[in-house]
Amino acid sequence: MEKSQQYQIDPQKLPRHVAIIMDGNGRWAQQKGEDRLYGHYHGVQSVRTVTEVATELGIEYLTLYAFSTENWDRPSQEVAGLMQLLIQTVRKEVPDLNKNNVRLHVIGDMEMLPEDARQEMQEALEETAANTGVQLILALSYSSRWELTRAARLIAQDVQAGKLSAEKIGKDTLAQYLTTAPYPDPELMIRTGGENRISNFLLYQLAYAELYFTDIKWPDFNKDAFLEAISAFQMRERRFGKTGEQVKNS
Repeated sequence: MEKSQQYQIDPQKLPRHVAIIMDGNGRWAQQKGEDRLYGHYHGVQSVRTVTEVATELGIEYLTLYAFSTENWDRPSQEVAGLMQLLIQTVRKEVPDLNKNNVRLHVIGDMEMLPEDARQEMQEALEETAANTGVQLILALSYSSRWELTRAARLIAQDVQAGKLSAEKIGKDTLAQYLTTAPYPDPELMIRTGGENRISNFLLYQLAYAELYFTDIKWPDFNKDAFLEAISAFQMRERRFGKTGEQVKNS
């Protein structure tokens, strides 16, 4: 992809992995006098857009926070509508994912999904498994505290079974037990909708990510908005605990 004339995107400084909290669908809809599901339906286009732009730029991993474990506590009508939207969207988008060489992954507690949604998602995972382009990771029925609790339980089980020595547990051990173990940590986290928090999303993995918050609500998050976020990332100095002088001399 050619450099954007507006944002001067440097193809040599792209984040390898971008994570996005897709916030603001409900408020966007309410501002238009519609119910919250109207916003979720329109947010699907933004998912298509960021996936297409990631493909054009050559970003390798894209993680989207689609549904948190806390979202199960929302009104039952909204939850049911979101599950139907998930089924319809996955079924409709798989041909385009294959056309664009995008592979779909899921992190989260899939057991909590309704059977039809779980089956539809499993079929999509299998149908896109051979694709080698953008790795599109949906955080679905996911929360970081759930993930960390699960990882602690698995580690304890392996220690008890003699598969892992407690003395050999190091800083990288926990990462190997997370649902994100196959993927690199995100370098850029974007949150739309005007809220400045990370809401139980990838708490361990975002330790050194650049955080970018925008007031743009998710249904309005278009190509220019995504490129602006990438441009902002490229203008930051990433020090990883070092001084700016050390980074410049490295």
